[in-house]
Amino acid sequence: MELRSILVVAILLSLQICESMKNKTLTIGAIFPMSGSWAGGKACLPAVEMAQEDVNARQDILPEYKLDMKYNDSKCMGGLGTKVLYQLLYEPPTKILVLTGCSIVSTFVAQAAKMWNLVVLGYGSSSPALSNRERFPTFFRTHPSATLHNPTRVKVFQKFGWTRIATIQQTEEVFSSTVKDLEARVKAAGISIDVRQSFLTDPTNAVRTLKRGDARIIVGVFYEDMARRVFCQVYKEGLYGKKYVWFIIGWYPDNWYKQVDPSINCTAEQMEEALEGHFTTEAVILHQEPTITEVGLTAKNFTERLNKRLNVTDTSQVTGYPEAPLAYDAVWAMAFALNKTASRLAEKGMKLEDFDYYNKKITNEIYSAMNTTKFLGVSGNVAFSSQGDRIAWTQIEQMINGTYYKLGYYDSMADNLTWFDREKWIGGKSPPDRTKVIDHLRVVSKMLYFAMCALAAVGIIVGSVCLAFNYTNRHRRCVALSQPSINSLTVIGCMLCLFCIFLLGLDGKFVSAQSYPVICQVEAWLLSVGFTLGYGSMFSKIWTVHQLTTSRKKDRKSVKSWELYIVVTILLLLDISVLVAWQILDPLQRKLDRFSLEAPTDTEEDIQLRPMLEHCNSDNLTVWLGVLFGYKGILLIFGIFLAYETRSVKLKQVNDSRFVGMAIYNVVVLCVITAPISLIIGNQENATFAFVALAIVLCSFLSMGLIFAPKMIEIVRNPQRNGQEVRSLTDSLVSREEEERHQRLLVENEQLKKQIAEMEDRVRELNIRLQEKTQQRAQLTQGQSQVTGRITVDTGEVEVEANEIGADREVGESSHLLGKAFAEDGIITVDANSDSGLASGSFAKSSKTSASDSEPFC
Repeated sequence: MELRSILVVAILLSLQICESMKNKTLTIGAIFPMSGSWAGGKACLPAVEMAQEDVNARQDILPEYKLDMKYNDSKCMGGLGTKVLYQLLYEPPTKILVLTGCSIVSTFVAQAAKMWNLVVLGYGSSSPALSNRERFPTFFRTHPSATLHNPTRVKVFQKFGWTRIATIQQTEEVFSSTVKDLEARVKAAGISIDVRQSFLTDPTNAVRTLKRGDARIIVGVFYEDMARRVFCQVYKEGLYGKKYVWFIIGWYPDNWYKQVDPSINCTAEQMEEALEGHFTTEAVILHQEPTITEVGLTAKNFTERLNKRLNVTDTSQVTGYPEAPLAYDAVWAMAFALNKTASRLAEKGMKLEDFDYYNKKITNEIYSAMNTTKFLGVSGNVAFSSQGDRIAWTQIEQMINGTYYKLGYYDSMADNLTWFDREKWIGGKSPPDRTKVIDHLRVVSKMLYFAMCALAAVGIIVGSVCLAFNYTNRHRRCVALSQPSINSLTVIGCMLCLFCIFLLGLDGKFVSAQSYPVICQVEAWLLSVGFTLGYGSMFSKIWTVHQLTTSRKKDRKSVKSWELYIVVTILLLLDISVLVAWQILDPLQRKLDRFSLEAPTDTEEDIQLRPMLEHCNSDNLTVWLGVLFGYKGILLIFGIFLAYETRSVKLKQVNDSRFVGMAIYNVVVLCVITAPISLIIGNQENATFAFVALAIVLCSFLSMGLIFAPKMIEIVRNPQRNGQEVRSLTDSLVSREEEERHQRLLVENEQLKKQIAEMEDRVRELNIRLQEKTQQRAQLTQGQSQVTGRITVDTGEVEVEANEIGADREVGESSHLLGKAFAEDGIITVDANSDSGLASGSFAKSSKTSASDSEPFC
C-alpha cells in the first residue's frame, strides 16, 4: 500500500512538473463533421481529444508547448467548411495547423489554406483528387486515399479471373476521382469496365441500367446514406444473389444498413439479403499486433479508452468509429512534425510561436517535417508519400450471414496479397464476370434427318427398280416406243436429287468446319445436274411431241433418239458452265449466322446460348442463284406451256407423252412453291430441310411413278400378248371424256347414215319418176323437147336442172336434205356408177392426224 501511494504521488508530481514546463500554447484549428452525409466527428472528436491529452502529457514531445484546439462543425458540406475555416483564421489566436474531416470539406479548405501558409492534415479524407500537389501543396492525410482500394480490387479481380466489371458512383469529386483511377488501373491489368453509372441523389435509374447491361462484378463508391438507397434499389431490382458480387467502401460502420433511414422503404432484413456476400476494401486502420506503439498505447488500450469515452454499448452505431484511430494518429503526426520543426527552427534562431499567416519559412519547415514523419501509431505504420497520402495496407472483408469476416490483406508497396481462403459463395463457387455465352450450333433433328434419308433411300431403290425394268423390257413395244433411254436419264436425275438429301442434312454434328465447303460444292452439283437430267429429259420428250404435232412435214413418222439427247446435252452443258464458273470465281464457303441469345431450359447455371446456323454462302451468292433460277425458271415455264399445248395429243412415237406432261405439271408446281419458301424460312433448319427434302422426294416419286407405273401395269396384265399389247394399252389410256365423246359421235354417225339411206331412196324414186315423165313428154312432143337433167352432189350441195317445174321442186327438196346432212358432220361423195349418184360407204369423219398417227401406245 505504501509503495502504491508513492507511485501515485510520483505520477501526480510528474504531471504537475510537465504542466509547469509546457508554458506555451500552440493552437490547432479543427473542423469536424458532426452531422451530414458522413458524421464522422462523433467518434473522431473524442479520439482527437484523447490524443491531445496524451501529447500534452509527454515531456519528450514539444517539451515547451502544449496543444490547444479550436473546432467547429462543417456538417460535411464544402461551403460550410470554408466558412468555418475563415472563422478559425480570423478569430485569435493564430492557428499553426488545420485538422479536417470529410473529403469535400478538405478539398475547399486545402485549396484556401495555402493562401495563409497553413499545413492541413486530414483524418477522414479519401478523395484521390487531394493527391494533386499543384492544387493542394500543403495537404497531408492519415486516411489513405481511396485509390489505395483500387490496387486491392484489381488484385482480387485477378485472383478470381474476372475481366469485366461495372461501376456505380455518387457524383462527388472523391468518387469521380476514385473511379477515374480505377479505370486506368483495370485497363493496365487487361480488365474492362463495360457499364459506368453515376447518380446524384436517386440511384434508381443507375441500378436499372446496371441490370440491363448484365453487370455482374460491380464496384460501388458512395457515402453511407447513399449506400442504403443503392442497396434498397438493388433489392427491388433483384441485382444480388449468386450471380452478382458487389465491392463497396469498407469504412462504413458494421451495421450501417440497419440504421433508420426515412429515405428508403426497405427493411433491415431486405437490406441484409441484398448485401449478402458483398466485399469491402478499406485501409488497415488499427494496428494488428498487441505490441505497444510509439504513442505509448496498444491498439487494444486505445479501443478500450475510446469506448469508455464514448460510453455506448454498440460502437457500430457511432459514425466515424472506424476512422477514430486515424484521427488519433493525426494529432500524433502533427505533434511529431512540430517537435521536429521546433528543433530546426531553434538552430535558425526562430520559434514555433513566431508563426503567422505570412511566415512562409516556418510553413516550409513544418511541411518538410511532416513529409518525413514516420512512426508506429494505433492505426499502424504512419508515413506519407510525396503526394501527402498515407501509406498503408488494405484489408478485404466479406459479409457472410450478416457479419463481416476478414478475407485477407494486401500490401500495395510489395504487391503482396495475403489470403485466408474464408470466402463463401451463395452458389458454392465464384460467379463469372458475365453471363457465360456458349455457342450452340443449330443442327437438323436426327430423327427428321434419318426419316428423310430413309425416304430418299427408298426412292433410290425404286429408281434402281425402274432402271432394271426399263432395261429388261426394252424390246417390248410398250417400252420401246416410249424412248426408254430418255426415261433412264429421268430416273438417274431423280436418283441424284434423292442422294442430295443425304448431303443436305449433313451439318456440324457430322462434318467438320473444314469439310463443310466440300459438302456445299457437291450439293450444288448434284442438285443442279440431277434436276437437269430429270426434268430436262422430260422436257426434251414434250418438246419433241410439240414439234411433231406442229411440223409441216406430215409424212414424218419416227423420232430420232439423238434429237432428244441434243436437248438434254444443251441443258447439261449450260448447267456445267455455270457451276464451273461459280466454283472457280466464287466458291461456296461455310458461313455462320448468329442469332440473339437464348436461355437454356435444362440447367440453372448462369449461361446463355448463342444460336448459330451454318449454311453455304459465297460473296455473290444472289447473282449465281439468280442465274441458275433464271434459266431453270424459264425452262419450267416453257415446259408447262408445252405440256398444256400437247395435253390431248397421243403419238405412237412417244407413247407416254401425256404422262410426261403430268409429271412436268407436278415438278413445276413443287419447284415454284419450294424455291421461294426455302429462301424465306432459311433460318429454320428443320423446316427448311424437311420442306426441300419432301419436295425432292415428291418430284422424284411422282415423275418415276407417272412414267413407269402404266408400263409396269400393262406388262403385268399382258405378259405374252404381243399382238394385242398395243391396243389394250391404248384403250387403257383413253380418258373418260374422250370415250364419251367417241360414243356420242358413233350415235350421231348412225343417225346420219339412216338419213342418207332415206335420201338415197327418195332420190332414186325421183329419178324414176323423172324418167317416166320425160318419156311421156318425148312421145307427146315427138322429140322436139329435150330434157336435160343433171344432179350434182358435191361438198354438201345437190343441184338439179330440169325444164319441168314439178321435177325442180322435188329435186330441190332432196338437195336440201343432203346439204343438211353434210353440214352436220360428213361428206357425201357422188359415184357415177351408183343409182343414186352416191358412193357406197362414202361418209367419213375428218381428223387432224392420220389413222396411223392417232393410235398411242403408252
